[in-house]
Amino acid sequence: MGLTRKRDLRDGNAVWANYAVPSIRGARLRRSLTTEVVIVGAGISGALLAQALADAGKRPLIVDRRRAALLGSTAASTALLQFELDTPLTKLASSIGRRKAEKMWLASRNAVNELRTRTHRLGIEAHFKSRPSLYLAGNVLDAHGLKREVAQRQRIGLSSEYLDRKMLGRHFGIDRAAALLSHGNAEANPVELAAGFLRSAISAGARFHAPHDIIDIDCSRRGTTLLTNDGINIRARHVIFCTGYELAKIVPATNNKILSTWAIATRPQPQNIWPQKALIWEASEPYLYVRSTVDGRVICGGEDEDFADTKKRDALSPKKSKRLETKLHRLFPQVDSRAVTSWTGSFGASPNGTPTIGQIPGFPKCYAVMGYGGNGITFSMLAATLVTAEILGKKSPDAGLFTFK
Repeated sequence: MGLTRKRDLRDGNAVWANYAVPSIRGARLRRSLTTEVVIVGAGISGALLAQALADAGKRPLIVDRRRAALLGSTAASTALLQFELDTPLTKLASSIGRRKAEKMWLASRNAVNELRTRTHRLGIEAHFKSRPSLYLAGNVLDAHGLKREVAQRQRIGLSSEYLDRKMLGRHFGIDRAAALLSHGNAEANPVELAAGFLRSAISAGARFHAPHDIIDIDCSRRGTTLLTNDGINIRARHVIFCTGYELAKIVPATNNKILSTWAIATRPQPQNIWPQKALIWEASEPYLYVRSTVDGRVICGGEDEDFADTKKRDALSPKKSKRLETKLHRLFPQVDSRAVTSWTGSFGASPNGTPTIGQIPGFPKCYAVMGYGGNGITFSMLAATLVTAEILGKKSPDAGLFTFK
């Protein structure tokens, strides 16, 4: 029995396998040791945390139960790097209060900007490109709802503008009632992005050890001891669980849930890509999301289901892929919507589309990064900033926004 839940996180062939797939293998620990910071999990969250801590002068120790880094849910991500939360600003404000909702949205915007800045500063390519995004009217927000949404976003300085049906058709060739056009988002190859940050962290002094499965934990105010499946004790002052949707069992139960999602990718067809290569998603439940790749493939995802039964999930893949092909063709008739690769994966969702980041109740100096929602990589960057600040003893103005309640 491990300390983290084990899930079959993905199935199929994600589009990233068409590009150079980085491999980062860890060395096995041979004896017990003591260190200042341990990061459990070597996906995108662990990589961003490790780089932030190494950049701050720490030498974090990263462990993962898989034989190499980046073998979990990171490889299934479609990597739409957006500041826009799953829950519209107007609806989130009605749920938790306007001031807190606005702070959360601004924190998400700042996280995307920070991710862009760090990626460029470190010289990480990863097909990272700034993109606008189009939020299409749907069953969550119709055209009138989008008008209210854009007004509230603009009031706090978020770059968004309203497009009616005529403007949307003229500028993007999309026939929908309305859309919001937002600026300042991005796209990337998530596997290369995570690899770039992890390599940067290791170059700056971080250490990566795998495979090691953490099976038990002993935590007190003097420090925490992690026990691995091969009998090694890792003693640390701080422990950060970046295990994604394989949540650590010491994390208290919340209203978060595990969903299943599907995605397809087409053949390269750069001549058919829409203007500005905008990221596209719907104000609908469930929503469709679309982006392009550096070589002109189209990625289309959605069809989310409220279950984590992997056999049931995988059995639905052919039907879901066909539905995505149909929806993509309706949105962009000029695109050859036939899938040449398809995949499915499990991901976490929270009631209001926001992450939970912070110290685990009852476990001093043990932190959890739960980037649940459609903005997982954005939330990972947010977590890297918040948790690093806390470990360094610095006060972040956003520190209390995403903590356990």
